[in-house]
Amino acid sequence: MEAEKPGLVMGKVYLIPTTLGDNAPLEVLPISVKGTIERIDHYIVENEKTARRFIKRVSPSKSQPELHLQSLNKYTNPEEIPSFLDPCIHGFDVGIISEAGCPGIADPGADVIRIAHERRIKVVPLVGPSSILMAMMSSGMNGQNFAFNGYLPIDNTERKKMVKNLERVSRDQGQSQIFMETPYRNNKLLKELLRTLQKSTRLCIASDITLPTEFISTKSVHEWSEIELDLDKRPTIYIIQA
Repeated sequence: MEAEKPGLVMGKVYLIPTTLGDNAPLEVLPISVKGTIERIDHYIVENEKTARRFIKRVSPSKSQPELHLQSLNKYTNPEEIPSFLDPCIHGFDVGIISEAGCPGIADPGADVIRIAHERRIKVVPLVGPSSILMAMMSSGMNGQNFAFNGYLPIDNTERKKMVKNLERVSRDQGQSQIFMETPYRNNKLLKELLRTLQKSTRLCIASDITLPTEFISTKSVHEWSEIELDLDKRPTIYIIQA
């Protein structure tokens, strides 16, 4: 752990939310996000190209050549991550930008946030859209007791086993179970859910949240089985409650 330097004010880590799709940033983000982006030049991002595009849309006048971006994704060497926070040690604030939604939630940003706490660097979360929470808010299911399970296994047998287990936990504990899928596999997952879950289990499907094509609906598995729904390539959150 690098110690604080005497007389130097440590920079902070700002968790900067992004839009959930291609809508105007300030339609879904508070003005504080714009102000933060306009004064920060050091960023940790999933994808440099999309992050630069997002920053430009929020603050068109900001100088792109002056930006210092570090990429944090599955290709990043874990040993390099601590150095991404070095600007904070030298008094500069650092922003973390996810590909969509809020950093640290279903997002590799959690790794660098953990290191920030270990190095006693202040972490500041900014308000923004989270598809997970917005789906839960809209589902009509148990908002006092819920769990986010991320992506389900790709293997068919393992996925079916996990779906049955989540349904059992939901029934035994009264807990809403939230999960997601890669958009191009949505239709396959939906068919599997309708085959695997009990007919009385409630299923919320929340797609394209905050976008003009937003679709959020909660029905029993039996009711969904009588409806044709195309979720192909649409970012979707699923919630079940038995």
